[in-house]
Amino acid sequence: MKKLLMGLGASLLAIVAVVLVRTALYSAEPISHTPASESQSPRAFNPQFDAQQIAGNLSRAIQFQTISSELHNAATRAQFEQFLDWLAATYPQVHAQLDVQPLGINPEQPYTLLFTWRGSEPALQPVMFSAHYDVVPVIPGTEDEWQQPPYSGAIDDTHIWGRGALDDKSAAIALMEAATQMLAEGFQPRRTLYIAITSDEEIGGSSGTAAVVETLKNDGVQLAWTLDEGSFVLRGFVPGVEQDVASINVAEKGYLTLDLVARGDGGHSSMPPRETAVDTLAGALMKLQAAPIAGGLEGLSAEMFDAIAPHMSFEKRMLFANRWLFGGLIERALSSNPSTAAMLHTTVAPTMLRASVKDNVLPIEAVATINFRLHPRDSEQTVVEYLNTTIDDPRVTVQVRNSNSPSRVSSTENAGYHRVQHATHSTYDHVITAPGLTVGGTDSSRYEAVAEDNYRFNPMVVTRDDVKGFHGTNERISVDNMLKAAEFYSHLMESAGNP
Repeated sequence: MKKLLMGLGASLLAIVAVVLVRTALYSAEPISHTPASESQSPRAFNPQFDAQQIAGNLSRAIQFQTISSELHNAATRAQFEQFLDWLAATYPQVHAQLDVQPLGINPEQPYTLLFTWRGSEPALQPVMFSAHYDVVPVIPGTEDEWQQPPYSGAIDDTHIWGRGALDDKSAAIALMEAATQMLAEGFQPRRTLYIAITSDEEIGGSSGTAAVVETLKNDGVQLAWTLDEGSFVLRGFVPGVEQDVASINVAEKGYLTLDLVARGDGGHSSMPPRETAVDTLAGALMKLQAAPIAGGLEGLSAEMFDAIAPHMSFEKRMLFANRWLFGGLIERALSSNPSTAAMLHTTVAPTMLRASVKDNVLPIEAVATINFRLHPRDSEQTVVEYLNTTIDDPRVTVQVRNSNSPSRVSSTENAGYHRVQHATHSTYDHVITAPGLTVGGTDSSRYEAVAEDNYRFNPMVVTRDDVKGFHGTNERISVDNMLKAAEFYSHLMESAGNP
């Protein structure tokens, strides 16, 4: 027994030693303001930005109610046309010195603009920056909950308010500001740069964004990489990390919507059977709730936390440095938070229910509409198999309504990622950069057809309070954020344009 206890003690000491050594090695190098790189030369241009002017321009942009889901209305189409007229008047240098093409698969709605900044060396593979200016509508009945009217573009001491402030007119305006100032500096890229200002991202991009892709294909253009919206410089999102985290997303989830259809005997509600179609459907939904789709801290999710975790406190670093021992504990902790749980697996969200046509009629069918955001490891097929296996009830059938596959995962080793990373460090002090996964949809899903890599990142700082404005109430962005975004894009234009 004594030998056994000594052996166990020695094994425990060995494990402790391994854990401590791995933790000591799992540490981050100090974050420099501008990382040195042989591929990056000192900055040759010094664009001058006026924060209040940029804020004023975003304010005016917000006042155009460019709600893409309402493009069937003539009044809304007029808002899009007025916005484009205003954009041309506000940024005349960009419109005059760059080639500009109004685009739209729907020829009656050429509301997307593709700017071409011709490079002096056509053999260099082009890159593209993208942002959308269309917005979602304000949720009916919430207008009085806004601190400032949602299309006022109101500016206070620190912020610009209104629909589109974060999603995504801010990026569109920052791109225009950066291009204007770089033109004023006499910047001439060696590599051709494209700027896409799209008009229908919020409704899937089937006209404007699709026309950008079609135009590039017809012109024989294969982009080295693109940068579009996706994530932000995250402040206060990662427990145990004091620094801001710039999540440069290299992939996005897929989108699958389907119906679960439960069938039963109809009839009068005064004589209900033991189980109705509604009961059957409820049982199926409870089974899904009890058995979520498998996931875990692997692949891209692991890469993200491997970039962030070395900056954590010793105790948390110890956990991540020894996932072989603490992996289950880490995954349970991450799964308890919706924002980090979404990084680990395909999410399941029942969103709509329908059954009887009348309160005293038993339904023949009860239907639940479920939205899945597909992790890159999953597909429509694997989700349907999961549903059939988990529910295991012949009375419940699965009917797919629409589906988009997850994106491919772009490289974190190629020049595009490093240039976005460099521009981020050139703009923000002491920021951690990490690859990430966009849990929603962006125009980048279409850009895959014409680009080798697609990156998804907006160069603005957001907090947990800020993100409540996405498609919700009190959307806003700080004046300082707009200044930083313009600076970021100017860094990136110079770096990408002169490889």
